[in-house]
Amino acid sequence: MAESVLLSDPSPRLAAAFRAIHAERMRGLPFVNPNVRVEAIGFAPWKHYWLGVVLTPWAMNLVLAPRDPAAFRALPAGEKRRCRFPAGAFDFVSVRDETVGDHLSCSLFSPVLEFRDHETARETARLALAALLDPSHAESEERRPLADLSTPMSRRDLLRGGIAKRGDDARR
Repeated sequence: MAESVLLSDPSPRLAAAFRAIHAERMRGLPFVNPNVRVEAIGFAPWKHYWLGVVLTPWAMNLVLAPRDPAAFRALPAGEKRRCRFPAGAFDFVSVRDETVGDHLSCSLFSPVLEFRDHETARETARLALAALLDPSHAESEERRPLADLSTPMSRRDLLRGGIAKRGDDARR
């Protein structure tokens, strides 16, 4: 039985691809924050993926890129895959890109106009990754209303680090 060859950290490819997109198509658009730069943040192995955040002047996205190609099942572009993390389940959209390759993306902020500087956006990305992997942010079943058992935590709840009001919102 042949062993699978693991892929290297996609951070350099992701950053280069999004810098090119910024230079070629995004500069000067009204939803682009000139105080935020392109950066691939915190990429580390998670299961058979590389997990990290891609920060651009127009969006902040969680990204799952293949680490073990034998275990990664690509989807047609735009299709969703629900991924379970210690903090809950989140929907990711399949992306097919010639430069970066197939990966999954989950929007945290789009646009990123509320960030006054790159450092604040970067720290938010790091905190979002930490919260995603922290099981203390998952809602316990005894606190969850029965009708809400299949509802994943929202990205906004993840970033706020609190999910106590979620049951109330689901009943409205």
